[in-house]
Amino acid sequence: MDNQALLSRQEFLTQMGLLGMAAALVPLTTQAENRKIRIGLIGCGSVSGMYLPHLSKSPVVELISVCDIKPERAKAAADKYKVPHHFPHIDQLLSGPSFDLLVNLTNMQEHGRLNRQAILAGKHVWSEKPMANTYREGRELLDLAIEKKVRIWGAPAVVNSPQFAFMAKAINEGKIGKVAAAHAHYGHLGPTWSAFFYERGGGSLPDLGVYNLATLSGLLGPVKSVVAMTNVLTTERQVDDKGKIKVEAEDNAMVVMQHASGALSHVQCGFNYFDPYGHEGSGQEKPTVSIVGTRGAMHLIGYDWKPFGVDMATIDDEKGKRYATDAGTYVWEQGASVIAEALSTGKEPLIAAEHALHVLEIIEAARESQAKGRRIQLTSTFKWPVVV
Repeated sequence: MDNQALLSRQEFLTQMGLLGMAAALVPLTTQAENRKIRIGLIGCGSVSGMYLPHLSKSPVVELISVCDIKPERAKAAADKYKVPHHFPHIDQLLSGPSFDLLVNLTNMQEHGRLNRQAILAGKHVWSEKPMANTYREGRELLDLAIEKKVRIWGAPAVVNSPQFAFMAKAINEGKIGKVAAAHAHYGHLGPTWSAFFYERGGGSLPDLGVYNLATLSGLLGPVKSVVAMTNVLTTERQVDDKGKIKVEAEDNAMVVMQHASGALSHVQCGFNYFDPYGHEGSGQEKPTVSIVGTRGAMHLIGYDWKPFGVDMATIDDEKGKRYATDAGTYVWEQGASVIAEALSTGKEPLIAAEHALHVLEIIEAARESQAKGRRIQLTSTFKWPVVV
């Protein structure tokens, strides 16, 4: 058994975190050519139905290839969006026509393995959430990317919204005083089109809670410790690809976080929530994220992945008003196009791999808290504030 295998979880995370913070990411200025970024996309299922039309309209993107283990889906996507090449396997995608950025939209259990292959092939990576299934795997991916002189980023892209920017600046400028507490929630009755959401490595935390965890950590800063309860409320599910299955991953979760600032925050998510707005969130114009401080309070209107505005009241304006109402300028599927623009121009994006890894450690810690019945300390961090 090697020395790394003998390390405790805490020791491993500490060592990897210190190494990661010390390692220099490949500066985007070395990539900047103000040219179109060539994209190879893998995973032509439901999520690609949002990504492909968005990417096809981006002025900085050239779609080179699509790939799916169901060849007919790859061909259909290529035909619909006029992508010149389509493949049934990642090996063929990576050895085919050259591209710069892999966009990974596959089942979440496959993200780490496929992202690793792409990095080894010298590709930048934009990965849907999560970028790996464990913090250890994600940390190794980032270190491998540094070694191979490429970059990796992970969804979600919530830090890009104008509503997030407004809330972050209000907090940074002391508009609501010292932040004491925050709450966020997101849930629906669960996807029906694939079993992977409910299998080991899936779950409501990496599919749904991940948005709120990214938002609250992005606004309030790195998380110091986590206490959580998770369970499986609906033990069997009927899904399109496998029929009736046994649910293995949590479909119900409550997570309490202590941020390094002293603020406490709470996220609840699950696949058992009655939601009149449905999976797409159309028409959701009620608060889903609330932050309370000593001088005021803010409420994000709409989901953090589909925000409409921010209601804020303060000691100086107790009635309050709605701000940041420029809905439509942000869409959740824009992460890959934002990264393509960053690679093209050399401007560092707000989305950061270290932040995605921190969120991944929060998810892992929440599950460990449930398993061990105690508070779990975190060791990872990221550059904060996200918006200055």
